Amino acid sequence: MTEITFADRPEFLRLYRRLYSFLRQAWEGEKVLQLKRMLQESLSKAEVNRDEALYDLLLEMRTALITLDEIGLKQPTVCAVLLFRPVVNNEYTLAEVKECFGSEVELILRGLKKVSEFTDKRSTVESENYMRLLLSMAEDIRVVFIMIARQLQLMRDAKGTERSQQLDLSVESTFLYAPLAHRLGLYTIKSELEDLCLKYTDRDSYDFIAQKLNETKRSRDQYIREFIEPVKERLDKTGLKYDIKGRTKSIHSILNKLKKQKIDFESIYDLFAIRVILDAPADQEKAQCWQVYSIITDMYQPNPK
Repeated sequence: MTEITFADRPEFLRLYRRLYSFLRQAWEGEKVLQLKRMLQESLSKAEVNRDEALYDLLLEMRTALITLDEIGLKQPTVCAVLLFRPVVNNEYTLAEVKECFGSEVELILRGLKKVSEFTDKRSTVESENYMRLLLSMAEDIRVVFIMIARQLQLMRDAKGTERSQQLDLSVESTFLYAPLAHRLGLYTIKSELEDLCLKYTDRDSYDFIAQKLNETKRSRDQYIREFIEPVKERLDKTGLKYDIKGRTKSIHSILNKLKKQKIDFESIYDLFAIRVILDAPADQEKAQCWQVYSIITDMYQPNPK
């Protein structure tokens, strides 16, 4: 996907102003002014206000920012996210959306509405068949990206909600949205969803590991930089187009390792992961992956365990 640049920001703001003029009919007079003030204050302070329609629109704005910044989608998707609530509430028809914003936005919203109606009637998300059915109903893959982004924002906001809601969201994230994010290559979002689930369902374990990671953050970051540098030097000589990233493993994955291996935190040595992302033609992907693997295993001893 195309990398997001700061040049996209003015476009997003202009787009929102256009959308706002369309959405403002849902409120009148002082309510509109209140909405505008709260949006400006909340977004500038990174706070979320829980006030009916005001919160709904803030949720959609933050979801739009996730699709833009963290997934890399563009204007039609942002339009669809911000128009989702009025369309689902039947305040605007898909025909009106198509007339004002075009057929691409209307297609995404049609898929969102269909999936929303289906998920409202669901009996369980703990099923592979459920995931397959959801994917087949979405029509456009951007619908699924929006669903994942929205769930991530709901999970981020859930710290101020009742425990029952936190648990419900955690079940949805564990069995549906985290696996979907993994399947679509959204690994950072998948890890955050899993960590937030752990935070809401097993706070003691979450806090214990988070504290341990925080205590070693500086030395760990330095180690990651020192590990990447020689690998990068070798890869640069190959002429391959690549990006190399290092990250600390998620709290959720660390806890799984502690439980599976029945060890204490100090006995874990692989707290970080390095990822090499290749930009290769489809017919050369496997060959280039093996080439990179060969370079790294020449430098470091593989550990199949």
